[in-house]
Amino acid sequence: MSSGNNMNLATDGEAYEFAAPFRAPQGSPIRELFKYVGRPGMISFAGGYPSKDLFDRDGLAQALEAAYRSDPIACLQYGDTAGAPALRRSLSRLMAARGVECAADDIVVTTGSQQGFDLLLRTLIAPGDTALIEEPAYPAAIQALRLAGANIVAVRTDAKGIDVDALAAQLDALPAASKPKLLYTVPTFANPTGATLTGDRREALIRLMAARRILLVEDDPYGELRFSGESVPPILALADRCPGGREWVVYFGSLSKIVAPGLRIGWAVAPAAIARRMTIAKQTSDLCTSPLSQEIARHYLDSGSLTAHLRTIAGAYRSRCEALLNALAHFAPHAIELSAPEGGMFVWARLAGGRDAGELLKRAIEQNVMFVPGAAFFVRAPDPSSLRLSFAAPSEAEAFEGARRLAQALAQT
Repeated sequence: MSSGNNMNLATDGEAYEFAAPFRAPQGSPIRELFKYVGRPGMISFAGGYPSKDLFDRDGLAQALEAAYRSDPIACLQYGDTAGAPALRRSLSRLMAARGVECAADDIVVTTGSQQGFDLLLRTLIAPGDTALIEEPAYPAAIQALRLAGANIVAVRTDAKGIDVDALAAQLDALPAASKPKLLYTVPTFANPTGATLTGDRREALIRLMAARRILLVEDDPYGELRFSGESVPPILALADRCPGGREWVVYFGSLSKIVAPGLRIGWAVAPAAIARRMTIAKQTSDLCTSPLSQEIARHYLDSGSLTAHLRTIAGAYRSRCEALLNALAHFAPHAIELSAPEGGMFVWARLAGGRDAGELLKRAIEQNVMFVPGAAFFVRAPDPSSLRLSFAAPSEAEAFEGARRLAQALAQT
């Protein structure tokens, strides 16, 4: 009997003195849905996964072979915490193509851009510090801020991204003791809304953040996935137009959505003082990002294969997005309000009549189709009728069938 009681204590966590953020932690609401992914016949609009059918398998295989053939020791040995110099040079060239001039030494290679954000929070945020985040927002960013003990303040967005005028008024209303340390945004094809911050708003946001001395964190995993409309430079590319603006922007990039998430290659471009502290924090996190992955990524980028691959995936995502939008318009013309993106991986939607997306999800799973209710993307006051649909992974035929199943679920809700 005593042994059983001890087992319950251990299982429930009552026997351990956890740090405050982990006493009653909440896992990712999106990853909680993955237990249904393996169900036979399930069509998922839930995860923000790139399409498994579109990976450049041949190009990556050639990069792996070239990496190991050219320098097997570099692939197998520990590496520089800030990243392999050769990869950082490749990433510097990639950033130049995006309109950002930065030296290789300005770049910190991370194990995915999510690690970069976590390292930044470790260097900047103490429990109780205020951090701003656009809303709706990327759930893992919200989760990271919560685990850091931040006082999270949501910033209003619309179809054009962050409303900078509203943000200025919001900052004026904050008490001096609650001065924010940073603002997190995904300004291009945002997760979850698919919205893109306009060029004018980008410049206004830089000026506002530099004037208020608040760090602007630009997360840019989807920027290369444009399939319609006019391109907009990264915020970091515009920062030099504002005196001192470059010193108040940290940029996170990633190969996860444009090459392969299995590589776990991300990077940060940050002011020197921040980059140095992130590197020190990384030393105690993983010592270095996988040298093998870095060498594969470097050879892949240097081969020039990414340019053609981006055209392939952007074209496919255009077709899949259109298939989903057209099917929903056909099967549920008055039941769902949709925001059509110009790129990325997501469609943001609201159920007409204020119906609850969480209740719809229960019926949808019965029909073998999934999505993410919008509540996962809000800090405190979610819109219960909102939902996110990811069109990247399903084929066009699956998008059509998934929309049909979703309409059936709507009819039962």
